[in-house]
Amino acid sequence: MQTLLLIGLAGGLGALSRFGLAGFVQSLTGADFPFGTFVVNILGSFLFGLIFGLIEERLPAGGELRMILLTGFMGAFTTFSTFAYESLSLLRYGQWLSVLANVGGQIVLGLAAVALGLALAKAI
Repeated sequence: MQTLLLIGLAGGLGALSRFGLAGFVQSLTGADFPFGTFVVNILGSFLFGLIFGLIEERLPAGGELRMILLTGFMGAFTTFSTFAYESLSLLRYGQWLSVLANVGGQIVLGLAAVALGLALAKAI
């Protein structure tokens, strides 16, 4: 029961972090492109790789810590459902280049960010 509560608490913190960062970035960049979600997903991918790598390589902790950090915090921080919705919205309005930049950019940079996070975790 304690692990579930910690996952829930971490999830709440992840959701609040996502909300704050995405809103902040979006307020700086305007509404023409979903930069808030873009930044959250790329940063989230990097952090996921870093945390996973550190837990695996440097902090041989049990599955409980992994569940709390990755499932709780990171699961709530990153949001690909919002990514899909915003991409579909861009598509509905015929903004093809924005759709390609959003989908292609987040997937390619997300994969690269996870790899960079894992590499950094090994280097620490």
